Amino acid sequence: MSHFTAFPLVLTAAAMIAAPAPAGEPDLVRADRFVELRTGERLFVREVRRLGAASEANSAVLLVHGARVPGVASFDLPVAGGSLAADLAADGHLVYVLDVRGYGASSRPAAMNRPPDKSAPLMRTEDVVADISAAVDAIAKWSDVSRVSLVGWATGGHWAGAYASRFPQTVDRLILYNTLHGGSDQHSTLGTGSPLENPDRPGTFNVHTFGGYRMNTRQSLFTAWDDSIPVADKAQWRDPAVAAAYGDAALASDETAPTRQPPSFRSPSGAMADSFELALGRRQWAAAALTMPVLVIRSGRDFWSRPEDAKTIVDEAPKAERLDIPDATHFVHLDREAAGRGVFLDAVKRFLDRQEE
Repeated sequence: MSHFTAFPLVLTAAAMIAAPAPAGEPDLVRADRFVELRTGERLFVREVRRLGAASEANSAVLLVHGARVPGVASFDLPVAGGSLAADLAADGHLVYVLDVRGYGASSRPAAMNRPPDKSAPLMRTEDVVADISAAVDAIAKWSDVSRVSLVGWATGGHWAGAYASRFPQTVDRLILYNTLHGGSDQHSTLGTGSPLENPDRPGTFNVHTFGGYRMNTRQSLFTAWDDSIPVADKAQWRDPAVAAAYGDAALASDETAPTRQPPSFRSPSGAMADSFELALGRRQWAAAALTMPVLVIRSGRDFWSRPEDAKTIVDEAPKAERLDIPDATHFVHLDREAAGRGVFLDAVKRFLDRQEE
């Protein structure tokens, strides 16, 4: 099923390291793998599955993180209600969690070891499509499947959609949630007049401010999340244990985080440059090319995607359907069950489990 020869990245080997399972999950097995690339770089991929499920799993599912926080911190926190990967693995799927290059345990571009103003925004959409391509190829071999389902959150949905539009024959099912798609040319926080726009050159990304990568503190992870929760006591909406684990895992994803005060982790700025273009209505892939079943989920309290983005994908993709969760936030898979996570998880499981008619 090798399909990424159009890219300069070629899988040469895979190393596997056992990863401990969180307490309370005796039936799940985790393994941390590395996909070696011809460039000398490597991709981190965590596998989560039920004990003994390798030969009888429903499907292989790849989870793709967003613009800032890498895979494990996004999808496999070691606390109850904090692991979408564990929830899907318990349902019988072979689940894989990817770190795109520049994030987490995957290789970081050399420019990330220099000041951020020394490079252009790192890891643009085509770079990530290459990473997903290499990961899908490896997963197909590991799990002995011909197609892999993709689940992408926010910018991860944009990346997953871009990949699926180019290689639809390799994708079983596609789930995009809270994903930008250039469905409108208006966006109050990411488009014209936002910090992402160069004030001296309207319509262009603010490279001077963002550089090749950006720093993220623990506190910065919760500003927009807190603002979108409609109750004063955030613990009613979001389990404090999940929030603490999210912050811990995000900081732990970057070994250089403790060298700065306050501690901060690095994330490439390419996702922000691409998101700025999407916020201006400049699409980077065609939804009409998504020939596989597609589920588009949008939270009513999302600050990132717009209703027009979800509508555009569903209108143009041949086999797409849409689910709106009116009171959910951008972080719906990490909120409490009653705050939208239950509806979200049920929809994702049903969609992945559905058999083709």
